Amino acid sequence: MIVAYEAVDSEGRTKTASVEAKDERDAREQLRRQGLYVTRVEPVKDEQAVGARERKTAAGGGKLPLKVLTQMTRQLSMLLRSGSGLVPALSAISKQMQKPSHAALMQELVEELEDGRPFAEALQMHPKTFNPVFTAIVAAGEASGSLTEMLERLGGIVGKARAVRKQIIGALAYPAVLISMCSSVINVLLFFVVPRFNVMFTQLGVDTPAVTEWLLWFGATLQSIWPFIVGTLILLVVATCYAVVSDAGKQWLADIQLRIPIVGKLRRQLILAQVLRTMGVLIESKVGILETIALTRRSTRSRRFQDLFDGVEECVTSGQRMSTAFERSIVAEPALCQAIHTGEDSGQLGGAMLFCADMADEDNEELITLTMRLIEPIILVVMGVVVGGVAMALFIPLFDITSAIR
Repeated sequence: MIVAYEAVDSEGRTKTASVEAKDERDAREQLRRQGLYVTRVEPVKDEQAVGARERKTAAGGGKLPLKVLTQMTRQLSMLLRSGSGLVPALSAISKQMQKPSHAALMQELVEELEDGRPFAEALQMHPKTFNPVFTAIVAAGEASGSLTEMLERLGGIVGKARAVRKQIIGALAYPAVLISMCSSVINVLLFFVVPRFNVMFTQLGVDTPAVTEWLLWFGATLQSIWPFIVGTLILLVVATCYAVVSDAGKQWLADIQLRIPIVGKLRRQLILAQVLRTMGVLIESKVGILETIALTRRSTRSRRFQDLFDGVEECVTSGQRMSTAFERSIVAEPALCQAIHTGEDSGQLGGAMLFCADMADEDNEELITLTMRLIEPIILVVMGVVVGGVAMALFIPLFDITSAIR
């Protein structure tokens, strides 16, 4: 028989395909031998059905923004707790969606449930919105009969991610305005003011100091090569877009972010909080340790954290403590490692990781505030030095002209 499956490989990538096996159990065994963590298996009647299902899963349907996903998860949890069924609850949420694409996604979930599919499998049909961690927690809730509680936890995870994103965007708003103003002022000086002073000094035959000569030469050079500058900027924009969408570019960005002074530390702390929270919720949802590691790998592409996951997996399979891998890694503070160690001793590993995630989030809030307080004066100082330097270089020869006339 042909069995369609969805699985996660050792690098955290989701793979959707089919395999020929005697039954579902044989298919799972084959996939495990290939090093895959199976999240779904389903026998199909023909290969055309397999292809259709894989194409639908790969397309992933629409995508819900974090704000809408947070509201949807919390509303669904509230409706289930009040006694509503899953299908009526999703139908009610669908009617509240403001965008047709969002409502269509919710309606597709309703149709999947009405066809008899488990809720977790229905969510897997939309991987752009519901990542493997989300679906794994829902699957654990369905299996244990605690779907409402799992949705409440998911609402907290998604809400926390949205809050962190809003905090970062809010913190970057003022520096972005300063950088924009600084760039505009410098461009006006170099492209419009400096050339006019150059013409005036040439007509008057003024002897200019070296710094003024260099500034006038720099302004004239910019006037002659501005098409090349514009072309270079366009290439940079294209390269950035490629880096954002390509796997190689995403990997490079993930690695380079952690090496930037100040920003790298903040990025590392944000990823660490996300990893700890994800692992904590998965462990408390009774998901196996190895499955938890495989799913959490997808939360980041950073090689440092991938090395951490490799270390955790090695410690777990060899019978050592998970905290040992965190202690060997450079991404976790000693206090967090000790808290994880204590959680292992007390049998409350999931709760300890969630506690560590809350601690990391508090540190991140302070670090974001401190980083922005450092960046803002740096931008102002650079702007003042540049504008003041240009003004001095241009007005010193004018002072000499005025003194000569007197």
